[in-house]
Amino acid sequence: MRSDEDPRDDLKVSPPKKYAAGVPAVAHAMEYSLAQAGPKRTLLTLLSLNQAEGIDCPGCAWPDPKHRHKNEYCENGAKHVNDEATTRRVTREFFAQHSIAELDQKSDMWLNHRGRLTEPMVKRPGGTHYEPIGWDEAFALVADELNGLGSPDEAMFYTSGRLNNEAAFLLQLFSRSFGTNNLPDCSNMCHESSGSGLGETLGIGKGSVSLDDIHESDLVFVVGQNPGTNHPRMLSALEETKRNGGHVVAVNPLPEAGLFRFKNPQKPRGVIGNGTAIADQFLKIRPGGDLALFQMLNKLLLEAEDAAPGTVVDHDFIAANCIGYDDFAAHVRQVTWEHVLEATGLTRAEIEEVRDRVLAAKSVIVCWAMGLTQHRHGVPTIREIVNFLLLRGNLGRPGAGVCPVRGHSNVQGDRTMGIWERVPDSFLDRLGEEFGFEPPRAHGYDSVAGVRAMRDGKASVFIAAAGNFVRAMSDSDVTEQALRSCRLTVQISTKLNRSHTVCGDTALILPTLGRSDRDVQATGEQFVTVEDSMSEVHQSRGRLDPASPDLLSEVAIIGRMARATLGPDNPVPWEDFEADYALVRDRIARVVPGFEDFNERVAHPGGFRLPNPVNSGVYPTPSGKAVFTANAFDRITAPAGHLVLQSLRSHDQWNTIPYAMNDRYRGIHDARRIVMVNPDDLAELGIADRAEVDIVSIWDDGVERRAKGFTVVGYPAARGSAASYYPETNVLVPLDSVAEISNTPTSKGVIVRLEPVVAAR
Repeated sequence: MRSDEDPRDDLKVSPPKKYAAGVPAVAHAMEYSLAQAGPKRTLLTLLSLNQAEGIDCPGCAWPDPKHRHKNEYCENGAKHVNDEATTRRVTREFFAQHSIAELDQKSDMWLNHRGRLTEPMVKRPGGTHYEPIGWDEAFALVADELNGLGSPDEAMFYTSGRLNNEAAFLLQLFSRSFGTNNLPDCSNMCHESSGSGLGETLGIGKGSVSLDDIHESDLVFVVGQNPGTNHPRMLSALEETKRNGGHVVAVNPLPEAGLFRFKNPQKPRGVIGNGTAIADQFLKIRPGGDLALFQMLNKLLLEAEDAAPGTVVDHDFIAANCIGYDDFAAHVRQVTWEHVLEATGLTRAEIEEVRDRVLAAKSVIVCWAMGLTQHRHGVPTIREIVNFLLLRGNLGRPGAGVCPVRGHSNVQGDRTMGIWERVPDSFLDRLGEEFGFEPPRAHGYDSVAGVRAMRDGKASVFIAAAGNFVRAMSDSDVTEQALRSCRLTVQISTKLNRSHTVCGDTALILPTLGRSDRDVQATGEQFVTVEDSMSEVHQSRGRLDPASPDLLSEVAIIGRMARATLGPDNPVPWEDFEADYALVRDRIARVVPGFEDFNERVAHPGGFRLPNPVNSGVYPTPSGKAVFTANAFDRITAPAGHLVLQSLRSHDQWNTIPYAMNDRYRGIHDARRIVMVNPDDLAELGIADRAEVDIVSIWDDGVERRAKGFTVVGYPAARGSAASYYPETNVLVPLDSVAEISNTPTSKGVIVRLEPVVAAR
């Protein structure tokens, strides 16, 4: 298939891999990188990727080690940075040749492979094509639309984790100076449940561990995540855990190659040897069964304490640091084996083996990702994990703690910078005092509420700084209708994606510098900063000439948009910020706790780590204590003839964009519209392997949501479950099917039926 053709499924299946990385990972990374960026640009990006004064990988948010390898990147990181560093260009001639309607019929992969955007473009009301527009005219257009709204709350300012700290701080400052807290972001769709659960119980919505803690831990749980594809450098950390004598328990509905064995391509044993076995125990759990698993583990620990008082539960730690223990203990003792085994699909022996590992471990870390957060009971599950760690004092000491693993480069930093629709008043107080205005106090729209607002005519301007909102959100048909109902949509982007084809009456594409591009402003070359999953803040400096002389940085675009909208009397020095990003960091230092002396500290190689009060025995909860919780037992129950669907990434994919049609580790090749189901479930359903089906989701609003034309692949998944790729299956996730408290779409817990497609006679 030629690279300029729109790909179509031509499914080939091979046995799932039993290891991740190794020489094939290097070969695939180089093949894609060279095809996109060529030899010279590939060399420049890879030699500087994740180095102390180099390019921070625009992919995942896994932290960098203290002693960095000269090739400090993974297969997917190499592909991601060189996908951005591509030599391919999207020009005005391209937009003249292709109507928006035509582009809307193309695949996500085809759109991405067109290359980097090169100049601002506009779609006028009633227009069929994008056409060029000057920067000043584009900013004036935005200003006119924003200032013509009946209320600032009719506008939304969205961002994804690709945005850097400086630009994120300015975006929230612009939004609040304009008068709204409508700041939906990609956290709403992924780790919002982590922030909610940790905030309630520990008082801070971030992880507490460092990379050294992972290395030193006696026992690491890897729950609801696939490091081999989504954050492969985590495997290097787990390899270090194992080599230091620690153990790993993996909990996942699908067998994942990286959690079986890792062949580190940077070490001889990963090239010519067998690599390192990662998971000492793999629990193939049913989707959503994690709450039941941790409740039973907690019950078993209490029973072990009953049998040998003073040897299991850390009563001194609990007395000094916690509240709610008695209610928690009384509640969890009521959990029954019958309910837990049904909810998890595990055996009693498997769970008791995990208990024994916990009892033998002096330090325990629990890592998790969206396999936990994107369930209706995601927040209670995370609260139960906190209970599990508090019981034995596994917080605030080496090798122990909570570790939500973020999936996008600076998604945690964006939240730290104030990208949150419910930011606390203390942040608003400092922001208002620093810049001389009164920020709005009413909570704004998150991503789900934002779609409802656009759908219902309560919001009509949507400004996105990075990301691909229309493909990231749930209920694709509703989301598309909502965006198309807007008066104006604005996309600040590096590459073409579906959010440019699903647009408002007027639409702007504002092309920006990539993470790999050199950023030169009036005072000289600039760097930006990011925060990783473990609260490390460090620099990122581009190394390549920009893709076009007409590109502006995200800082410049946001600042100029704000100046045009807010007028010359606005007290914020937007123009100065654009000229010198250090001035932005000076203001961040006075507004955001933990960033004191920001410029001085981030100048040190590797940057600095933000303080986490939990590690000092301080819990910023209302009581000043860590909170044990009693969480109602919950599980996903599918009616007879139905399955629980989880959406996931393929290996050759980053967020919403596939780079190729393969999922190499799972043995899926040249296809994306597939659904993986346990062969025993297929036999019960009377559906043949490789049959073509429509996937139909079940929800109580009476609306049929159907993903058409998927091929069934028999796969060793947990019984009662199914798995398929997003964004193709986002159409099946109802907008109103969300996690309790966090409002996160339930993309890992969708009740579906498979309807065989009958060939036309």
